Amino acid sequence: MTLNGWIQILVFCGIIVLLTKPLGFYMHRVFNGDRTLLSPIFGPLERGLYRICGTSEREEQHWTAYAVALLLFNLAGFLVLYGLQRLQGSLPYNPAGMGAVDPALAFNTAASFVTNTNWQNYGGESTMSYLLQMAGLTVQNFVSAATGIAIAIALIRGFARASGKSIGNFWVDMTRCTLYVLLPLCIVLTLVYVWLGIPQTIGPYVDATTLEGAKQTIALGPVASQVAIKMLGTNGGGFFNANAAHPFENPDAISNLIQMVTIFALGAALTNVFGRMVGNQRQGWAILASMGVLFIAGVAVCYWAEAVGNPLVHALGIDGGNMEGKETRFGIALSALFAVITTAASCGAVNAMHDSFTALGGMIPLINMQLGEVIVGGVGAGFYGILMFIVVAVFVAGLMVGRTPEYLGKKIEAKEVKMAMLAILCLPLAMLIFTAIAVVLPSAVASMANGGPHGFSEVLYAYTSAAANNGSAFGGLSGNTPWYNITIGIGMLMGRFLVIIPALAIAGSLAAKKTVPASAGTFPTDGPLFVGLLIGVIVIVGGLTFFPALAVGPIIEHLAMIHGQTF
Repeated sequence: MTLNGWIQILVFCGIIVLLTKPLGFYMHRVFNGDRTLLSPIFGPLERGLYRICGTSEREEQHWTAYAVALLLFNLAGFLVLYGLQRLQGSLPYNPAGMGAVDPALAFNTAASFVTNTNWQNYGGESTMSYLLQMAGLTVQNFVSAATGIAIAIALIRGFARASGKSIGNFWVDMTRCTLYVLLPLCIVLTLVYVWLGIPQTIGPYVDATTLEGAKQTIALGPVASQVAIKMLGTNGGGFFNANAAHPFENPDAISNLIQMVTIFALGAALTNVFGRMVGNQRQGWAILASMGVLFIAGVAVCYWAEAVGNPLVHALGIDGGNMEGKETRFGIALSALFAVITTAASCGAVNAMHDSFTALGGMIPLINMQLGEVIVGGVGAGFYGILMFIVVAVFVAGLMVGRTPEYLGKKIEAKEVKMAMLAILCLPLAMLIFTAIAVVLPSAVASMANGGPHGFSEVLYAYTSAAANNGSAFGGLSGNTPWYNITIGIGMLMGRFLVIIPALAIAGSLAAKKTVPASAGTFPTDGPLFVGLLIGVIVIVGGLTFFPALAVGPIIEHLAMIHGQTF
């Protein structure tokens, strides 16, 4: 580890803290229906969309109606995206003449982008046409991100309102998020990326002649616009197979910093939105502090593991850390930082190959996802995920002091705790059961590039990434098979919608409750004690659930490496 590396990490953290409050202020005004600088531009379009949907900004929904609207919208998006893939060969804007996508891969990809996972069992430049990249994948990048933020806002309303019957309007929340938050920021980011050298064209691929006289086809396309939303919306799906390690997606250190910041920006800002909506910004800062402690711990371990490197390589007289699978233009520090950011925020974009990380370095991205990706998390998804843990934490605190647990004046009762645990436990259900089956199924084992604990980690990482709606991959698993396409697709759907429904049920239950005034016995939830309790609950639940699997994979691999054995 170097001083320069830590300075870069601290600069990133400082930028996120500085952006949290102004972005939170703006987003609060957007979802509160207040006038903003963009209202004269997007206001008429917003109202026109409401008329098309048969709703208005004054119409609100019960949590069940909110959930039905969300599910139907996502089902429609799934079917449209699946259809576009199957009909790709006969659709326009396909200069490379790509044919229809295989049914199992089309199912996997549709499930992936609708759930904001963006797991990719395909090479973008060799499988998807310009039309599919723009009208299919990029559109889902916007609406899946907007869906996640809408759910977070609905759950926040559950805590903020008292004796209410509604939690907002899904169509209004999603429309406002897309028009006033995602779209304008992505327009600016796209222009910046084009300025930095990222392509943005619908022209054909370019043929070039190398110095040796060989012919090479250089893939191009509308890259900058997809990179903008893939990072801001924590989607992560790359236009190219190499993702953010490709020079056309991430050309230099400036673009790398911008992409890392945009991954965290909206997720961090939602903590400030929460504080503003419940009338106490200290509550939001306490949640952000909990996320920050877990994030810094992960970065420290990952950076240390990669900086130390492999002792077997050092024994050969080669000094330095582990640079395998990393871009020299980013180095160890920024590669480790990017890996932790992308798995803490359910983005899934990568600028280095996680399969080439050391055992402990690769374990940190796994842990980030297994904790439910509540360390900032995906836009909206990470925030409503950590609110599930907050419900459990205040329930534990209530048991410790012998009184009914409360949070922000709302009594947390059996229904809320059951729904929170259902949301938390559905993730290991998908992650561990599918992994257990895959490591004994011969056809699934055949896709593993490595044996032993590293091969196990490849499979565990795949299903963890799917259920956590992250989308990154270890890189050593050949996932484009019927088994992995179907089971990973099911895991992505479980990880998204089996969390959303309980979260909305909690929102509806809390919104209907009266607010109880604070008393001398009320447990304060905006100070260091609560931060510590929340971190403890997250780590203990994650440890009890996943430590056996981690012990079989990266922990054994690390111990074996120390004793001279690699896999």
